[in-house]
Amino acid sequence: MSTIGVPGIILLVILALLLFGPNKLPELGRAVGRTFREFKDGAREIIADDAPAKKKEEAPQQVVAAEPTKVEDKRLPE
Repeated sequence: MSTIGVPGIILLVILALLLFGPNKLPELGRAVGRTFREFKDGAREIIADDAPAKKKEEAPQQVVAAEPTKVEDKRLPE
């Protein structure tokens, strides 16, 4: 994909000025900033909640030693 570049950004700024006017742009920018901040905080919260769950799943299970199948006779000789 190609990047927007400087001419594209200038065109977007001019278009935004025409659509919203110079008085509404700061308010619109704050609203967009708040939205991104809330999204970012929510994503961090979800990641933080998943981390302990993954650690519990990845915890090694205790291995129970199997009893030997061959029974040795440990009686004293007569």
